[in-house]
Amino acid sequence: MGRAELTAIRSRRVVLPNGERPATLRIDDGKISEILPYESGAGAYDCGDDALLPGLVDTHVHINEPGRTQWEGFATATRAAAAGGVTTLLDMPLNSLPPTVEVAALKLKREAAQGQCVVDVGFWGGAIPQNLADLRPLHEAGVYGFKCFLADSGVPEFPPLDSAQLQAVLGEVRRFGGLLIVHAESAAALGQLGESQRYQDFLDSRPGRAEVEAIALLAELAQGARVHVLHLSCAEALETIAAAKRRGVKLTAETCPHYLTLTAEEIANGATEFKCCPPIRDAGNRDRLWAGLAAGTIDCVVSDHSPATPELKLTGSFTTAWGGIASLQLGLPLMWTQARQRGHGLTDIVRWMADAPARLAGVTGKGRISVGAQADLVQFQPEADFVVDPAALHHRHPVSPYAGRRLTGVVRSTWLAGAAVDPDKPSGRLLTR
Repeated sequence: MGRAELTAIRSRRVVLPNGERPATLRIDDGKISEILPYESGAGAYDCGDDALLPGLVDTHVHINEPGRTQWEGFATATRAAAAGGVTTLLDMPLNSLPPTVEVAALKLKREAAQGQCVVDVGFWGGAIPQNLADLRPLHEAGVYGFKCFLADSGVPEFPPLDSAQLQAVLGEVRRFGGLLIVHAESAAALGQLGESQRYQDFLDSRPGRAEVEAIALLAELAQGARVHVLHLSCAEALETIAAAKRRGVKLTAETCPHYLTLTAEEIANGATEFKCCPPIRDAGNRDRLWAGLAAGTIDCVVSDHSPATPELKLTGSFTTAWGGIASLQLGLPLMWTQARQRGHGLTDIVRWMADAPARLAGVTGKGRISVGAQADLVQFQPEADFVVDPAALHHRHPVSPYAGRRLTGVVRSTWLAGAAVDPDKPSGRLLTR
């Protein structure tokens, strides 16, 4: 992936926070030391007309190791990340065993990751009914925040919070200035789903009002705490989020490439590779999510990479199949394919997928090309296209709802702290807040 060590790199399309322009970057000790005119970069690694982006920051990744490494692991997930231009990711506290709900479990997670990661990796903690006293110690141990569910998580070791428990967690997190990130579906609004291969039955069982009600509750209870809505799929909730922001509530939201790309209309019965929670909704909803992203109501776009074994994923039953989409390697071309058709540029992509996630989680020195930032860089060919072949993806199992889809934008090279990513020589760091 490019030259082994960089001291200088240039492109006619360097994507800076204020737009694209020709430039040369000088790199010292793994950081960007100067941004100079393109012409001053004789002898530098030259990307030519390929765009030069900051490495993406994906704050929503389920790596599943230790405990469910047959689903995914640090080696395979971080290889997929690097191939997709993601140089920093944050690992969710489930579906690993044990979940990251106490300091001892965080230590096990870090030990499992040691020496396996080809990109930088940080960790979220979890908030469950039983671990209120563990939140501050986890915060002090360096997790970036705490994930909770308001409905069944899908795994028994990570139960949801009820309203009273949510209030208690918010109070505790507020006391030490932490961040609570929430799977925001109201358990009371979810329907029962009998055995079914029909996508419409699954969609009906997880109506948009489940998200609307949960997000309204979060906006009401936040009271000075920082709260982030995960994987927003329902555009009806946008006004609730926007209104909360206008009132000064510290509420942010993300969405994912699958909600901005796929539509319910294209999902065939039995096609459980498309199953995720909350679900993919109709085309009109997708367009409203794009409008919410453009308006800034949605703050960032991350993958919610959540793979499982083919035996768990491809059951043909929307009742029993694992709900998650593995897309860590494809997020950049998925977003660029849609964004360019909707009048957005690479500066927007970088803001949504690099700068905003880094700022949200407090991952310092990441997500932008600026003096002093870590030289995490991606050479991206924005006019090239390719057809998704699941066998060419680096995550553990070749399952993808995007199989056979033609996408625009190809990652040519990825650098971490100025060094070319080598999948056979893991050099990623384990990050702490």
